[in-house]
Amino acid sequence: MEDTPTLYTERLILRPLQLADAEAVQQQFAHWEVVRYLNAAVPWPYPDDGALTYLRDIALPAMVAGKEWHWSIRLKASPQQLIGNISLMDQQDNNRGFWLAPAWQGQGLMTEASVAVTDYWFKTLDRPLMRVPKAAPNIGSRRLSERAGMRLIRTDEDNFVSGRLPREIWEITREEWQSTQH
Repeated sequence: MEDTPTLYTERLILRPLQLADAEAVQQQFAHWEVVRYLNAAVPWPYPDDGALTYLRDIALPAMVAGKEWHWSIRLKASPQQLIGNISLMDQQDNNRGFWLAPAWQGQGLMTEASVAVTDYWFKTLDRPLMRVPKAAPNIGSRRLSERAGMRLIRTDEDNFVSGRLPREIWEITREEWQSTQH
């Protein structure tokens, strides 16, 4: 597998995560508004070395193994500042995840980042299907999936940082994705 490339959108630079990003991730990630709807595997309260441990022991080895692709999200206008993260994972029913620091939410930035990595999933990685799990109360994430043409295929419950919640699994096929792109 070739190295994860840097991806560009109209307003964003999606740069492959690096160990050097640990401090910036720690600073932007360790907030209740960011983590509350994430899978309960995320420790809370978030430890002081949480980002370093995650990057060093989980994300970067999975990238090297070609099983996950992780990008930092940065504005083209200020590329030195990490504002979020978006990832692709080769896991059953869990192919994309993301978070964005609160100051940058509600501006369509995550939609822009999601289009770029979903395109990468289908066109470069040649995957036939994308499935995305989410906490049902996470309305912003639900709206993003709806705008992308995804459909709700299953509901159940799962453990999230904020507790046990209803979970939704959303899906889109490569053909459906390609039909929505111009």
